[in-house]
Amino acid sequence: MTALPPLALYIHLPWCSKKCPYCDYNAHSITGDIPEDAYFTQLQRDLAEELSSVQQRPISSVFFGGGTPSIMSAGFYRRLMQHLKAHLTFVPNVEITMEANPGASEQEKFEGFAAAGINRLSIGVQSFHNHQLSVLGRQHDSHMAKQAIYAARQAGFTNFNIDLMHALPQQTAAEAMADLEQAIELEPSHISWYELTIEPNTVFFSFPPRQPDLDHWADVEEEGFSFLADHGYPRYEISAFASAANENQHNLNYWQFADYIGIGAGAHGKVTQPSGAILRYQKTRHPKHYLLNGGHTRRNLTTLTAEALPIEFMLNALRLINGVPSAYFSQRTGLPLSTITTPWQQLQQQGLMVAGGKRLACTAQGLRFLNHVLGAFH
Repeated sequence: MTALPPLALYIHLPWCSKKCPYCDYNAHSITGDIPEDAYFTQLQRDLAEELSSVQQRPISSVFFGGGTPSIMSAGFYRRLMQHLKAHLTFVPNVEITMEANPGASEQEKFEGFAAAGINRLSIGVQSFHNHQLSVLGRQHDSHMAKQAIYAARQAGFTNFNIDLMHALPQQTAAEAMADLEQAIELEPSHISWYELTIEPNTVFFSFPPRQPDLDHWADVEEEGFSFLADHGYPRYEISAFASAANENQHNLNYWQFADYIGIGAGAHGKVTQPSGAILRYQKTRHPKHYLLNGGHTRRNLTTLTAEALPIEFMLNALRLINGVPSAYFSQRTGLPLSTITTPWQQLQQQGLMVAGGKRLACTAQGLRFLNHVLGAFH
């Protein structure tokens, strides 16, 4: 490995006003006051323990995920951003994203978030149909979703994502396309459009809703992909759509198998050591345990083995529609490209990966059968 890869920062905010029935993230409903001061103090301690992994690298992006990060006060983010800037170096024009809900209380804070230094929002709309929002357990309606986007723009956010789901319970193809039409009318810089999947440890897993026939739904997806591309939102990742100038830099960091520090309850991290060893870890998940003295330290610390690295790399890289330069494999894993030559060539012969040696990327057919492609690298 000739050089350490780029480094991003992920910060988890674990609270939300109500956990949605499809959500399997580390999110915890809260009814009383959020312990902002105690959490800020613990994030400071958490970051201090991670600084040795920075290795003089500038932070390429910051992402506040949750939970519902926008449930926290603007003052919390002002203090946190000041602390981060005092201890870390950032690339010029660094992308700093916050996930935000369309609720009225969050909208009132948008100007404060912008003043704190956050320059990109990812707004969790999910649907513009009120009956779908009700089934999804969302606490906003279509009007509030639109108002949130207007409020974001008024607060000065020119870079924002609209998060949408499809294959929703009893959703029609016309409703799915209408959601995309409405999103495009609002002129976001980025759209995420992904299929509702039923995950373990969720309400929907225990009480599954009736979704559309997913075999038929593949045609709806293809129609949506074309519609988005025709309106200036080409598909650059499995479920992400934007022009090249507006691609989500933080997620690109993941898909290109670069490094990221994770702080906050349940945050994950992946860091490359100067020796070339690649470590993965997770922080204590439950906020009340995270807030205990020493509760923020790394858990489930593992070193990725040479046997695990090819599939770990491909699971990320092949999410990108154009894949990654093949040179990234050796640069990011420390393994020779010959490690994957046999399955790579076989998949090219089957028409599932792009021919030639310059890029590791699926063909259109390969993207449709991505699980099969990935299986070849196990």
